[in-house]
Amino acid sequence: MSRILVSGASGIVGYGILRNLKDGGHFLIGTTIYEESPANCFADIVLNPPMTVDPTYIEWLTGTIEEYKIDMIIPGIEKDMEVWNENRDILERTGAVVLLNNSELIRLCLDKWEFYKVLKRELPSLAIPGTIDYEEALAMKEPLLLKPRCGFGSKGIVRLKDVSELAKYKDSIGKELMVQKMIGDDNHEYTVSGFFDESSELKAIIAFKRKLSGSGYTENAVVIKEEDYVETLKALAKVFKPVGPTNFQFRNSEDGLRLLEINPRISSSTSIKAAFGYNEEVMSLTQFIAGESVIQPVIKRGHAMRYVEDFIVYE
Repeated sequence: MSRILVSGASGIVGYGILRNLKDGGHFLIGTTIYEESPANCFADIVLNPPMTVDPTYIEWLTGTIEEYKIDMIIPGIEKDMEVWNENRDILERTGAVVLLNNSELIRLCLDKWEFYKVLKRELPSLAIPGTIDYEEALAMKEPLLLKPRCGFGSKGIVRLKDVSELAKYKDSIGKELMVQKMIGDDNHEYTVSGFFDESSELKAIIAFKRKLSGSGYTENAVVIKEEDYVETLKALAKVFKPVGPTNFQFRNSEDGLRLLEINPRISSSTSIKAAFGYNEEVMSLTQFIAGESVIQPVIKRGHAMRYVEDFIVYE
């Protein structure tokens, strides 16, 4: 039995991680800044930490790891991943396994433009045309996307039907935003998850055709042939050196497959993946705590739909 701490336990990623571990006989600690949340459904203990940006946060986290003799900590929100990565040495000195991806990949993915430059240089066939130069953006063909340089997922993305709409964002392009050609459509978006060992060798993979919710997470997913993406993920792994659970977002268009972004951590579809036989939390324990090599699981076929569920607490 392992003792595992999961941050952001009240969010879809955090409680998805906990739910995937719940039946494994582990002692689970969820952390959340919210007093009222469904985290208690999935964890043995729920703790309320300081805000991640609070100067006392890392001291609180290391103290909690030592107090509860935690074996592994898993970030459930992007900010925790970022701050844990900055303090990786301090956290690892506690003896706990810190489930973080390659430090450089995390840093690179925090800035979409920096990530794009590497992708365009190393694997141009997967790159979607983009720029941070206003004049270059005006010369691009519609439709276009304005994407925040920092952050993950589809939050803050603005779709432009006409280049004339760029004018209102002129001062932000380059500093805060990048411009990218919009390719394909919402019916041809794919999320592919790979699990990589310490040498960035691909050990397991699952792929979905998906539809996003208004909040930016996977709302509907259909299992597709994972073998179609193996060589692409291996090519990306040679460049970006992922370690552990890593999520890749693609779109398909008349010009072929293109990479939207890499999410270098467990993603919001983790509970859906587990339902089809791909439990990346158990894989992480196998690889990084038990020291055993992960093998490709048998992936069940089907589709998933997300819905809102009520959590009732009676007095």
